[in-house]
Amino acid sequence: MLPPLIPPRLFEEFEAGRITRAQLHAALAWHARELLVEVEEAVRDPAATWWETLLSKRYAARLIARHGIARLRHALVALSRVPDFDHARYLWNAGHHDVPLHCFFRLRRAPYFRLVSLIHREGQLRITIACGEDPKNLVEQSFLLHHSAGGLVAEPVALGE
Repeated sequence: MLPPLIPPRLFEEFEAGRITRAQLHAALAWHARELLVEVEEAVRDPAATWWETLLSKRYAARLIARHGIARLRHALVALSRVPDFDHARYLWNAGHHDVPLHCFFRLRRAPYFRLVSLIHREGQLRITIACGEDPKNLVEQSFLLHHSAGGLVAEPVALGE
């Protein structure tokens, strides 16, 4: 089964009248169940969870030092809005400053997600990510993001692999 739209898109669809309240609630319930599965996995193996958290915090700290927290959050939110991007369900709330940035990187558990490079030039941001189910066969994808007049990152365009 394909995951439903990410919550921000679900609310947009509901407000536009394209989905019913029941469909909205069903899709949000799906997201809640997925979150509970993640919590159960963390409880089952606290040592692996601790190690994953430690590595993700170090990884995020390096990225923040290199690129700044605002640019990273904008890039992750823009990636979450890419149509048919499977990892979007883990990134949709990257713009919420009360969610720590390290939560969005998955270095030692599936589905894996890493930021390979982030290059900012002339109002454009090129992001290369590595993601996948098998840590030995991660797929690299690149996206080109354009800044809007308000300074926010607009919809990304996939550049391929």
